[in-house]
Amino acid sequence: MGSSGSAQVSCFGAEGFIVAGSLVRPVLPVAQTLYIHPENPQNRLVEQAVKVIRAGGLIIYPTDSAYAIGCHLGDKAAVDRIRQIRQLDKHHNFTLVCSDLSELGVYARVNNQVFRRLKANTPGPYTFILEATSEVPRRLMHPKRKTIGLRVPANAIAQALLAALGEPLMSSTLIMPGDEYPLTDPEDIRDLLEKRVDIIIDGGFSGMEPTTVIDLSGDAPILLRRGMGDVAAFDL
Repeated sequence: MGSSGSAQVSCFGAEGFIVAGSLVRPVLPVAQTLYIHPENPQNRLVEQAVKVIRAGGLIIYPTDSAYAIGCHLGDKAAVDRIRQIRQLDKHHNFTLVCSDLSELGVYARVNNQVFRRLKANTPGPYTFILEATSEVPRRLMHPKRKTIGLRVPANAIAQALLAALGEPLMSSTLIMPGDEYPLTDPEDIRDLLEKRVDIIIDGGFSGMEPTTVIDLSGDAPILLRRGMGDVAAFDL
């Protein structure tokens, strides 16, 4: 771009995006790393990440438990890329990462008792498996049980992304195939994935524990994965 151009140009990775205003076009396939403050996220950098999400890109971002990989809710190609990176089968429950419970009724069916449990334990390091509504694309549900994961993270960067995006983020914990624990070091994440994703948000080291996963779609809570969240509140 010549010196007279006023638009800022940013480059993004694996599918290769240049975003300049509303223009999106391919570039070399290397992810951009955004160094975002873990307590006071810079709005300019958050908006850069959101532009890429809306353009169909994949981002890696920190949460209150571990790093996660996310994309736009309605983007099938991006979801398929997450499946390839994590080698997930069709039975995997993807997670809707939400800023709060205000959109819960759009994506999940819950009774009053379940809602009270959710309200008492969000935001926090939990993923809740809930009965999905018809608003959730079929490819994101468990194929037999028609359930979806829901998560409200207590993390400033994740919350800033969600606020700027204005809708839930489709997400999965960044656990690589064959690994027991999530990736925690942004340098390791770059080494492994800078050519397979579009944005890597470096918010510093994360914890090694993933979320606690609790199935609330039935008559009683069922613990599916023990993680960072305390299960005592669920009588488990």
